[in-house]
Amino acid sequence: MKYDYIVIGAGSAGAILATRLSEDPNISVLLLEAGPDYPDIDSLPEEVRHSYESTKSIWDSDHNWQYTARGTSEAEIEIPRGKVTGGSSAINGTVFLRGIPEDYDNWAEWGNDEWNFQQLVPYFNKLETDTTYQDDPGDFHGANGPIICRRFMQDEWREGNKAWFEAWRESGQGYCEDHNAPGTTGVGPIPLNNPNGIRWSTSIGYLGLSRHRLNLTIRANVTVKKVLFDTTGDSPRATGVEAVSDEETFVVEADEIILSAGAIGSPQILMLSGIGPSDHLGEHGIRTVIDSPGVGQNLADHPLLSILWETKPDVELERFVPNAQLVVRYTAEGSPLENDMIVYLSAASGVDRKHGGAHTDVVGMGAGLGLNLAHSKGELRLRSGDYRDHPYLDYNLLDHEEDLRRYRDGVRLVVSLEDHPAMAAMIGERVYPEDSDLESDDALDLWMKRWVGTGHHISCTAKMGPSSDPMAVVDQFGKVYGAEGLRVVDASIMPECVRANINVTVLMIGERIADLIKQGK
Repeated sequence: MKYDYIVIGAGSAGAILATRLSEDPNISVLLLEAGPDYPDIDSLPEEVRHSYESTKSIWDSDHNWQYTARGTSEAEIEIPRGKVTGGSSAINGTVFLRGIPEDYDNWAEWGNDEWNFQQLVPYFNKLETDTTYQDDPGDFHGANGPIICRRFMQDEWREGNKAWFEAWRESGQGYCEDHNAPGTTGVGPIPLNNPNGIRWSTSIGYLGLSRHRLNLTIRANVTVKKVLFDTTGDSPRATGVEAVSDEETFVVEADEIILSAGAIGSPQILMLSGIGPSDHLGEHGIRTVIDSPGVGQNLADHPLLSILWETKPDVELERFVPNAQLVVRYTAEGSPLENDMIVYLSAASGVDRKHGGAHTDVVGMGAGLGLNLAHSKGELRLRSGDYRDHPYLDYNLLDHEEDLRRYRDGVRLVVSLEDHPAMAAMIGERVYPEDSDLESDDALDLWMKRWVGTGHHISCTAKMGPSSDPMAVVDQFGKVYGAEGLRVVDASIMPECVRANINVTVLMIGERIADLIKQGK
């Protein structure tokens, strides 16, 4: 059978594309997923179903690709990515935060005129049911979408989070009730997609709407080796994919192929298919179909550092209740970039994996400091021409001096809050960073480079842009330059990362391009 569309990857964008395209009963869609598929909430493994309530860690799960990367000159880091229907939306931290309007307006100014904030608001609203504002959604919230968003409001906060809130407010941060509204900054509740502790992935929210359709075929546990092309015409046309399931290789054809394998999987598949920097492809014996130097370049992420305090013996600590309820977005001193810093606050945290902690360990109160718009960029390259080999990832975190400066200031700002009376009443010894790590800029830089990790927001590895940009891989409709019948639709096409967790933005990208495809673009 030949399909109208093959969507590769049933993750944050892919599940949405398959659902929206199959709304037309005359359109046939094949959705391929490398991981397993669970048809309902009850069948989900514990670490996939639950967010903060799970007794099992997602880091070691078979539902995680378990990539590794060069993080900095001082450290290798672990990179979890979802290998299951729902993709990384099925294993992530459930933070449901939009970027700021300027992020998307910048995309438009760089030659992607379909992507300014005003045009995207309807798609942000379409994908969500925001239970906080469901009775009065206004212009910037959705009340009927497939993904459920909620917030813990002040009467639900744990004591540790109340102390955090008081300390940040008195440090000068304003109160922000709704971080998904335009023009907001300060400290307030995190928007989350975890109603009743359930991680509300696109597998639940979107495939739950569409998996019964006769014109949608979902094939799980299928790994795509490469996209196939007809090269007899003026430009190569994608005709199908070569894939493997249970060690059996097969070919399936379609009128259009859509890569939604994520910011690691999509550029890897492009290069294995002959689309990428020709010299790099040649190193691995891959024939160049399209010389596209931007594939795998421009890798962006948000660095993330943990800061941890032991709490006093009388402070209640419980791992399996909502801990991370508050977030702070602020602008670093001397930075021209609005809301370029973010802090996730937790009333009960354990020693992180990089420091040797286990999933169930809880020792005190913690903060996760993120750099929401980093100047440092990395790259993704093939290790071989074998689809089974993970690509080489260089996140190149904290390489830019301005990233180091903003991060140093951020660490010192967060640490200074330990002296606030509300905090001092709850915390004892600081676990990390130690005082010696704070003695000088050099000492702090070394500590940060050793212990920084991923914010789990890899993006921009096959960026969209105008044809005049030699590093653009796709146009603003996701169409791969130089090819026919091939698109990329996921986090990899973002031209720059947004100042927020990226999952909501990736969902919006899926909704937006599904609509553009229906419009014949």
